[in-house]
Amino acid sequence: MKIVMIKLGALGDVIRTLPLAAAIKKNFPQSELTWITKADSSELIKTDSHVDKVLTSKPEGEFDILYNFDIDKEATSLASGIKAKQKKGFYLDGGYAAAFNLGAEYYLNTLFDDELKKSNKKTYQEMMFDVAEIPYTKEIYKINLAPEEKILGKNFLEKNNPLKKKIIGLHIGASSRWPSKAWHEDRIVEFIKKIKESGNEVIIFAGPNEIEKRGSILEKLEQEGVNVLMNNPNNTMREFAALLDVCDEVVCSDSLALHVSLGLGKKTIALFFCTSPDEVEPYHLLTKIVSPRIKEFFPEKMDQYDEDLVKSISSFDVLKNIANSRL
Repeated sequence: MKIVMIKLGALGDVIRTLPLAAAIKKNFPQSELTWITKADSSELIKTDSHVDKVLTSKPEGEFDILYNFDIDKEATSLASGIKAKQKKGFYLDGGYAAAFNLGAEYYLNTLFDDELKKSNKKTYQEMMFDVAEIPYTKEIYKINLAPEEKILGKNFLEKNNPLKKKIIGLHIGASSRWPSKAWHEDRIVEFIKKIKESGNEVIIFAGPNEIEKRGSILEKLEQEGVNVLMNNPNNTMREFAALLDVCDEVVCSDSLALHVSLGLGKKTIALFFCTSPDEVEPYHLLTKIVSPRIKEFFPEKMDQYDEDLVKSISSFDVLKNIANSRL
């Protein structure tokens, strides 16, 4: 049996779709599973033992089953053009996403019905399993690091943490699509100072879009004589994961770092300002801190920036959830 699944979207969503590969293989153990994705996601997916082939373009031939877990035009056009005896998920109909099957309709409706979005209590994974019409039993996913990536993390620790202090990883960014997703830099500075005062170490994680924000944070910390560790903002996703893996706990917003951290089995604290905390599967690892103002912005004003909103979770709110921290 030949099966193809499409998941092209944001890397964080690709990561939390990984349990579907294991579930599909469990349901169809003799199948050959092909995953179509973007180039920046392909290296991650190639490490998943349940995936037989990873492609970044339209495949040739016909499949027995097609699953498309994306609603954007590129993915739905692709799903419409691939030959398959059975299709589940989403396709392009008159320029809009439509559902191949009944199981896919609920998720599609949450994207266009604000009241349904607000009342939804299903996690993203649960909704994707509904799309595939496969029973959901909270299947976990794992990000498997290669030996050389583990060595990278080990070398970083030996060089930067000789006293073997507890390390808190702090990811300061989030998708620019939702400008109020990320914690305000003033709160970040307060938090880092308190963590350092507690005798712990901090690694600031930033990507290319957070270089300016990181610089501002570092300038404020340097003025008070506080030093922190940092990742390379231009590191690959695999390098990013290798450094995140050396952390004892991770603090982040609803972002890529959240899904990578959970995939590494890390105790994670996530801040939610304008996106749904209910859609994130905690896997017994995640502590969710939700802004008291979230209802003012989710989902109607998710695309707006509000300074008071991103300041609405205090450093104390986060610090009290760090194990063994001194308040």
